[in-house]
Amino acid sequence: MFIEHSSQAYYDNLPRHGDFALMAEPHRYMPLPDDWYVGVADIVGSTHEISRGRYKIVNMVGAAVIAAQLNAAGRQALPYVFGGDGAGFAVWPAQRGAAERALNAVRRWARAEYGVELRVAVVSVARIRAEGRDLRVARYAPENGVDYAMFAGGGLAWAEAEMKAGRIGLAEGKDAPADLDLSGLSCRWSNMKARHGAIVSLVVVPRPGVSEDAFASVAHALVTASSKEGRGGHPVPQEGPGVAFPPPGLTIEARVRQKGSYALRVAGLLISNAFLWALMKSGVKLGQFDPKAYRAQVASNADYRKFDDGLKMTLDCDAHTQARMERILRAAEADGLVRFGLHAQEEAMMTCLVHSPTEARHMHFVDGAAGGYARAARNLRLRTV
Repeated sequence: MFIEHSSQAYYDNLPRHGDFALMAEPHRYMPLPDDWYVGVADIVGSTHEISRGRYKIVNMVGAAVIAAQLNAAGRQALPYVFGGDGAGFAVWPAQRGAAERALNAVRRWARAEYGVELRVAVVSVARIRAEGRDLRVARYAPENGVDYAMFAGGGLAWAEAEMKAGRIGLAEGKDAPADLDLSGLSCRWSNMKARHGAIVSLVVVPRPGVSEDAFASVAHALVTASSKEGRGGHPVPQEGPGVAFPPPGLTIEARVRQKGSYALRVAGLLISNAFLWALMKSGVKLGQFDPKAYRAQVASNADYRKFDDGLKMTLDCDAHTQARMERILRAAEADGLVRFGLHAQEEAMMTCLVHSPTEARHMHFVDGAAGGYARAARNLRLRTV
């Protein structure tokens, strides 16, 4: 298949795969053009924020990085990945300036609104390859109308590690929070309790020097093991998440809005959420909006599994499924193939990007509600073989 490499059309032309298990196969990934740029963002001290009970804020800031990039690109499709306490993305050459301004604006907004410090960096794909890494992308489409990027080649992980080490970074500019467009970003759904045992957040990465095929074999075994759980361990109920009034993330979401005083933003959200809550509870259709169908579509569109130079999953698991995955992981760890971290909790939570509830292209990022990916990654770092 011909893939145009000269512009944003590269990503538009990538094939979409509906089977997540295929994302474990290295040949499904296509190289990003050398003249593209990769952006990474990570919250400083996310473990401390978790200990303060602020992981919903952490997730909101991570998702804000993606919302800002999509809006800065005029909502054109671009590859991105949500990591819980951060995010990664890639843009074509002409979009670099807008991407950097949006990153700077998110950094300043997160500090001003939540007291959260965000590390950010932008680096060229050519630089990544010069450092001996690669950056390849695939598109996973759980449903028609929405898809999520998967990353391979080690380039995204290299960029994040270099940023954390202070060797690359984006100089802080004067892009104010007022210049920031976070439209579509919300966190209105109730947390989702485990129905099978526990919500398990898992992070698995290959050890240095391990071949992509060897890691793919481990990843495929894990995906297969998790598929034996009902609905493949999907943490969002098939009928969609629950709703409550007032929604648990209302005050957090109020700080996403940029117009009016904080009190007016909260009041406006209370009114709009009361109306939404009534619609969801009654199930009454309003024009093209069908609450029952929308909630089911939220579940179908949810992003709860991903590859980003490793494998991340947030699953609703029973004890047998969790034990089966841990046996696979320990064996692969003993063979020197992977490092992994796992964190179990009682609930999952979701942060959303919804520009129109009547269109199929709404995105929902799932994470564990008590530290999720951030705590799993910390447990990975703490493990020794």
